[in-house]
Amino acid sequence: MSNHFSHEEYHALKEQLNEHAYHYYVSDEPQIADAEYDRLYRQLLEIEQNNPEWVAADSPTQRIADKPLSKFEQVKHALPMLSLGNVFSAKELTEFTERISKLLEKSAQSVNQIEFSAEPKLDGLAVSIRYEQGQLVQAATRGDGQTGEDITANIKTIQSIPLSLRGTDIPDVFEVRGEVVMPRDGFAKYNQWALANDEKVFANPRNGAAGSLRQLDPKKTAKRPLAFYAYSIGVVEPAHNLARHSEVLAWVKSLGLPVNHLNDVVTGHSGCEDYYKNIGRQRPDLNFDIDGVVYKVDDLAWQQILGFVTKSPRWATAHKFPAEEATTVVENIDVQVGRTGSITPVARLKPVTVGGVTVTNATLHNEDEVKRKDVRVGDTVFVRRAGDVIPEVVKVVLAKRPDGTTAFAMPSHCPVCDTALHRVEGEAVLRCPAGLSCDAQLKEGIKHFASRKGMDIEGLGDKLVEQLVDAGLINNPADLYHLRESQVSGLERMAQKSAQNLLQGIAQSKDTTLPRFIYSLGIREVGEATALTLAKELKNLADIMAADEERLVELPDVGSVVAQKITSYFAVPSNIEVIEALLDAGIHWPEFESRDSGSQPLQDQTVVLTGKLSVFTRADAKRHLQDLGAKVTSAVSNNTNYVLAGENAGSKLSKAEALGIAVVDEAWLVDLLN
Repeated sequence: MSNHFSHEEYHALKEQLNEHAYHYYVSDEPQIADAEYDRLYRQLLEIEQNNPEWVAADSPTQRIADKPLSKFEQVKHALPMLSLGNVFSAKELTEFTERISKLLEKSAQSVNQIEFSAEPKLDGLAVSIRYEQGQLVQAATRGDGQTGEDITANIKTIQSIPLSLRGTDIPDVFEVRGEVVMPRDGFAKYNQWALANDEKVFANPRNGAAGSLRQLDPKKTAKRPLAFYAYSIGVVEPAHNLARHSEVLAWVKSLGLPVNHLNDVVTGHSGCEDYYKNIGRQRPDLNFDIDGVVYKVDDLAWQQILGFVTKSPRWATAHKFPAEEATTVVENIDVQVGRTGSITPVARLKPVTVGGVTVTNATLHNEDEVKRKDVRVGDTVFVRRAGDVIPEVVKVVLAKRPDGTTAFAMPSHCPVCDTALHRVEGEAVLRCPAGLSCDAQLKEGIKHFASRKGMDIEGLGDKLVEQLVDAGLINNPADLYHLRESQVSGLERMAQKSAQNLLQGIAQSKDTTLPRFIYSLGIREVGEATALTLAKELKNLADIMAADEERLVELPDVGSVVAQKITSYFAVPSNIEVIEALLDAGIHWPEFESRDSGSQPLQDQTVVLTGKLSVFTRADAKRHLQDLGAKVTSAVSNNTNYVLAGENAGSKLSKAEALGIAVVDEAWLVDLLN
C-alpha cells in the first residue's frame, strides 16, 4: 500500500508521471495507456494524502488551485510582448523581404538568401510563462504588451505546460512566450456538453481559449480543453548564446515545452510563399484555428540589426489569409449610436457561419456606404469577417433581389434621445450632438472609460454599465466613484458580494497613469498612442488642457485634425466639470519624469525628409527621428540641420546642397537607432 512508499519512491513516481505527460502532450508519443496513467496518478494522490509534507510543487496533482481568485492582478512584463505587422498579398510579402535585404546590405551584411523560421499563426491568446530554478512561478496574458494579467493558476491547469522544466540545461530564469488555443475537437465536445447542461457555449475556439483563461476559478479552467504552443522566449538568465530562432525553438522543446510540429525553416521569398500555400491547403484539416502564417528572420544577429518599428519587430511579419465570405439574407437594417455620437447602420442578417463564427449582424459603416452598396431589406448579400474579426457586407447579389424593395434611408433624429442629427462637412458620418445627455453615448462613454486600456475597472462589464445608466445611478464617469453598495446590490444579478467586488475595483482604479486617464476621457481621434504622446510631451494634465492647436501640432503624430478635436473637447464646460469631479473623487497618477536628453542624439536638430524611402515608410522614419529628439519639418531652410534623402530626391536635395546642409541616407538613421 501507499503507506509503505519511501520519499524517494514518491519522488520517482512523480517524475515518472511528469515524463509520461511530456511524451503524451509534447512528443505526441504516449508510452503507456491512459488507464495505466490514471492508476499511477491515483497511487500518487493516495501517497500525498497520507504524507502531505511530501507534496511537491511540480506534482501533477498540484495543477488546480483550491480557492478561486477575487480578481486578476496586473503583471509588468520584464520584456515587452510585441505585436506583429501584417502582409496580405504576394506584393506586400515581396516588399517585406526586399526591405529586409536592403537594410541588411546597408548595415554591411553579406546577404545572399535570407532564411526564415516559418510557423502557423495560431488564433488564440498570447501568454508569457516564467520559470525560476526550473519551476513555473508566474504566467501572464499579453495585455497591452507592457502589462498583462496574472493567470498563473489557470495556466497550471493546462496539461501540456510543465510545472517544472526537464533536462540539464536549465537557466535560473526562463521566460517562454506562446499561444494558448482550444483545439477544434475539444471545442466541439465542450459545446456539446455545455448545451446538454444549459451552460454558455463558445462562439469559436479563440473565444473559448480567452474566456477559459479569464476564469477566476481555476477549477472551471481545468474543465476546458486547452493547449499551448511556444513560439519565442523572453528573459533568460544566464543568457544562452544560440545563433538562430529555430535553435531557440529546439531548445525550448528540449526543456519540455510544446512547439508546433508545422514549424519549418524556409529560404527567401519563394520559400515563404511555398510555406504559406502549403499551410493554406492544410488549414481545413488542422485541429486548431489559424489565420495566417508568421515569418521570422532565423538569424538572431540579423534580428538585432533589423531592430524594431514602434511596437513591432522589423524582422518578422504575419502573412494573413484572405477573409472568409458567405452569403445570407438581410432581415432588417437599423442604426446604432456610438460613443462619439456616430450613427452606424447595421444589417441584421439571417444567421450564417463565416470562418467558424455565426454572424447575425454586419456593419454598413455610414450613409455613403449604404448608398454606394445599395443594401436593402430582403437582399441576398456577401458577408465577410474583415481581418477575420469584424463582419461586414461586401456586396449585394442583385440577381436575387426580391420585387418591391426600397432603398434604406438614414434617420433624421437620434433613435435613442430624438435629437436632430447633423453631418459635419467633409465627414461621412451622421452624428447625434447630445453628448452624455444621450443614454447611448453615455453608456458607450462609460464602457470606454472603464475599459482595460482606460481606467481598467475590474468587474464593470457592458451589461452592468447599461443597468447603471438605465437605473439613473450614473450620468457621467465621475458618478461611478460615488456609488453605494446598497444601490449596486439592488440591480439584477448583483448580490452583496458582487457589489462589494465592483466598488473595490472602482476604488482601485483611482491609482492610474496620465496616458490612461487621457485615453479614458474618450476624446475623438485620441487613442493610446496619442494619449501617450500628450503625456510624454506636455507632462501634466493642466498643460494638456491649456495647449492650443499651434502647440499641439508641434507634437509627434498630432496633426491639425487631432489638435482641433483636443482643443474642442477641453473648450466644453461640461467636460471640464467631469474632469474636475474625477480628480475630486481621488483619481491620481505619478508625474512624468523629464526625458533623458542623453538618449536623444538629435535633440534640438531639424530634419527634412525627401525622396522615396526603401527601408522605412515615411511615417516610420518621421517617428524614429522624433524619438531621437529631432523636429521633422517639410521645408528646407537655413535652420535645417539634416536632409534625409531617399531615391529620386528632387528640389529639396538641390536646395540642401546649395545651402551646404548635411545630406544623409537611411543607413545613417539605422546607425543612430542601433
